Amino acid sequence: MRDDRGGSSPIEEAIRQQNRLTLATVARAVARRDAVLAFQPVVQADRPTHAAFHEGLIRIIDDTGRFVPVRDFLPQAEATELGRQIDCLSLSLGLAALAADPSLRLSINMSARSIGYPDWIRTMQAETGGDDRISERLVLEITESSAMDAPEVVTAFMREWQGRGVSFALDDFGAGHTSFRYLRDFTFDMIKVDGQFVRGIAQAQDCQVLTRALIDIAHHFDMFTVAESVETAEDAAFLIGMGVDCLQGFYFGAPTVHPPWTSPSAAARS
Repeated sequence: MRDDRGGSSPIEEAIRQQNRLTLATVARAVARRDAVLAFQPVVQADRPTHAAFHEGLIRIIDDTGRFVPVRDFLPQAEATELGRQIDCLSLSLGLAALAADPSLRLSINMSARSIGYPDWIRTMQAETGGDDRISERLVLEITESSAMDAPEVVTAFMREWQGRGVSFALDDFGAGHTSFRYLRDFTFDMIKVDGQFVRGIAQAQDCQVLTRALIDIAHHFDMFTVAESVETAEDAAFLIGMGVDCLQGFYFGAPTVHPPWTSPSAAARS
């Protein structure tokens, strides 16, 4: 909406101002490293009580000690220097969690824009310390949309780090415009079917057809499949019957900053 003089409306200007304030808050928090990971299980279809791995989702803490909603900053920060800094912080927190618990397998999100970013590379090299016992338990999730921005760069990057034991997941598969030629060349270890096709799938025939096609494509290229945003028992059962390898969503567990393995009782049993 525009005002009569052709400028922005008061509402549009207020939204922009709020976005600027939010990004400034996030930038200060990232500089202070005021962030934690929230862990969500990704379970095996044939053993739904068993987590194949966990996804570590960054939670930024503002000046008042509250979490800043990811939707309020990540889309704006994605293509900026702040987005690269967030990726570095996520990676650092994830590698620290892997070092602290040798039984943990963890996925961390990153944008393809962070490939070659000096601080990200330094973090990866310094905090793995060349220890395959850490890198072999790390999964890097790259969104489909960012991967397609520079497919040749992503391919070379993946091959280098796969040689060091790292696994890769193509996140939000189906939401973007992946070329099948690049999908073959990428050699992702797994794909994560975008939640828009998974929510309510037991009752949505169109989603069933699309998801089955995505699963077939992934299996053709020898990639594991993860269904995101599984929220009901009915959807979970349908997806398992469809042949998905792993499932993730609130039905199996919400993201938590206090995962079971960090509880005092877990420490007492170890």
